[in-house]
Amino acid sequence: MEKYIMVIDDSPTIRVSVEIALKGERLNVKQAENGLDALSKINEIKTAGSEIALCISDINMPVMDGLEFLSEFRKQDKYTPVVMLTTEKERETIIKGKDLGASGWIIKPFIAEDLINVVKRFVK
Repeated sequence: MEKYIMVIDDSPTIRVSVEIALKGERLNVKQAENGLDALSKINEIKTAGSEIALCISDINMPVMDGLEFLSEFRKQDKYTPVVMLTTEKERETIIKGKDLGASGWIIKPFIAEDLINVVKRFVK
């Protein structure tokens, strides 16, 4: 069974940067441009018999933002880690994310090594 990391961000540059950082770790990465796109792709992955090992999500996105995604994702999956990768530093937003089930928080711009260390903590 293949395991995937879902990278959710409306910025193609950020999605590619995360994927490049993680490719060196030999991890399968799928990209989504917003929360709704991610939910659809996660469903496709699970239907194909694979699983999501980790989601890395921005917060500020059109269509469905990261907190809405987190809320919807937690209705179907309570255990898969979700790390927020965002410019949001406001305490209220971080608390809301944690309350919704965020597993961690990385502030953009990120250092590839820090991202890899966080991923390794959640993906065995």
